Amino acid sequence: MASMEEKEEIYSVWALPPEEQGVGRRLKDLMSSLRSEFDAPDFEPHITVVSCFRQTRSEALRRFQASCLDLKPYTAGVTGIDRGTFFYQCVFLLIDPTDEVVETSNRCCAHQDLESNAEYMPHLSLLYGDLSEEEKKRAVEMVGGFEKSIVGLRFEVVELGLYKVDLDDKTLKSWVKIASCDLRSPSA
Repeated sequence: MASMEEKEEIYSVWALPPEEQGVGRRLKDLMSSLRSEFDAPDFEPHITVVSCFRQTRSEALRRFQASCLDLKPYTAGVTGIDRGTFFYQCVFLLIDPTDEVVETSNRCCAHQDLESNAEYMPHLSLLYGDLSEEEKKRAVEMVGGFEKSIVGLRFEVVELGLYKVDLDDKTLKSWVKIASCDLRSPSA
């Protein structure tokens, strides 16, 4: 009965860069510099695996856990720096859409009863905001200046996270991690 009373909220599945490889800290430092320069909100570095879907918390958690079964760590590689056309894809790193990267997204989409997105563009956002084209261009140049070796960076994804997000909250203060899955774990 309690699950019938649960309200649906918006969730997202993220691949989280590892701290132990120094990648997480490196990305956080880069993102902090951009945030300071452009007065942007703070968020965790992540590769979007499944964008926004609406479910109850218990259903989202159950489906997330099921999607993690038998997933293994995989390699993500940065192929470029780009800018987008909306708040949540303002400035980002392009991630090589390898079979492992795309299959992880497809598997998680299937467990959420979502169709696989044929146009899935794996990316790691560095900056959220409603910036002008000139500001976005400057941000991209800053990324290249701060992190000359960011393009070509490769790292192992060992954790997925389920996040509750509120697209109306542009401060991102209400965004919260609900669960995580260590892909190195035999039960993952």
